[in-house]
Amino acid sequence: MGRFNALTDHITPYDRFCRSDVAVERFLLAGEQTQALEAYFGAREYRELRDLAAAAARRAPAAALPHVFVVPGILGSQLGLRRRAPLPDDVLWLDPLDIQGGRLLWLDPAQGAPIVPLGVVLYSHLKLKLRLRAAGFAVTLHDYDWRLDIEALGQDLAVRLREHAGQAVAIVAHSMGGLVSRAALALPGTGHVERVVLLGTPNRGAFSPLQALRGTYSVVRNIARLDLGHSSLELAERVWSGFPSLYQMLPGGQGGAPDLTNPMQWPLSVPAPRLALLERARRWQGMLPQPDERFVAIAGVARATVTAAQRGEAGFVYTVTRDGDGTVPTFSAAPPGLRAYYTRAAHSELTRDAQVAAAVIDLCKDNQTQRLPQRWRSRARARGTVTDAQLLGMNAAKLDWARLEPAQRQAFLDQLNEPLPLRLRSA
Repeated sequence: MGRFNALTDHITPYDRFCRSDVAVERFLLAGEQTQALEAYFGAREYRELRDLAAAAARRAPAAALPHVFVVPGILGSQLGLRRRAPLPDDVLWLDPLDIQGGRLLWLDPAQGAPIVPLGVVLYSHLKLKLRLRAAGFAVTLHDYDWRLDIEALGQDLAVRLREHAGQAVAIVAHSMGGLVSRAALALPGTGHVERVVLLGTPNRGAFSPLQALRGTYSVVRNIARLDLGHSSLELAERVWSGFPSLYQMLPGGQGGAPDLTNPMQWPLSVPAPRLALLERARRWQGMLPQPDERFVAIAGVARATVTAAQRGEAGFVYTVTRDGDGTVPTFSAAPPGLRAYYTRAAHSELTRDAQVAAAVIDLCKDNQTQRLPQRWRSRARARGTVTDAQLLGMNAAKLDWARLEPAQRQAFLDQLNEPLPLRLRSA
């Protein structure tokens, strides 16, 4: 496979369509690149984006409104290597052809590949940007290398925020992006940020990062199906376990959850955590300031979500309830003391859901909304359990991406973030 360089003889269709949000908006308005855009977004999504782009183009940014930074969560920015123009950049995340060829291994920071962010994942974030633009906001999509230390990522975000000193700024942050924003706002020169809207942020940790480190998280297992040479466990050991950010999102013992930054809480079975990163996460969690009065949360509810984990003899045993958005438990997305609104939108849909976007617009304008309830009480007492071993055995068959039909490829990408349908039973 050669050294870590942008190979000129390895240019995939995903590399050729590594476009900025500004370029894609221009294509939507001009009716250009229609076939490529429909292939990427799907025909119905393309039509909706085209209409949203037209609505956004008719509305100039209002000086009285804050400039909005949209900060994606983990996996929400494209990562890859730069190539010299006129060649397109080399996208690794998310390029199924590169993953099929084993190049996902390059994402381990310890490997030393010169990986850089190459723009946000537009499928997840362009709708939200255009809806904000159509409401009169100037919007910046903030891409970043989500593998890395959240404290350092917060410093990078703070630098960009300071470039807008002297004007009002709001942040809309999805998932881990909310932790990056919390880290940024603890730094000097960010007092002009008036509002931070957190969408499904794991303020008290989540169990999906734990499952990623164990090779059992749905996204990790689905990605492993594309890699014809490595299993989900191998990718957990050689790729995911090298990401400092995953360790920093582990539950740290707040609210009765186990302290998974403590190696004694882990089973002896592989894959094991990298102890230096575990200790680093423990120290960082103890220093991260709590959200202040500028923060408001939108938390997903009523979705089957892992809300507890217990060490077993051969791995973790996970408790699944409906107290979350499918990825982040409600107690973490909306902890006590943080003003919150609630939605039934799934975690991966929080940046795409029209009702959530309308609430976000209200909150950025007026710091309140009537579109979502501020109270939610689960009446469902159904729960279930599942083990690492059971998850590893589910939906594990390999896929040859090159042989899939376009509709099959689109269906796979649409379901990439979907958790497995687990049967819950009333207690």
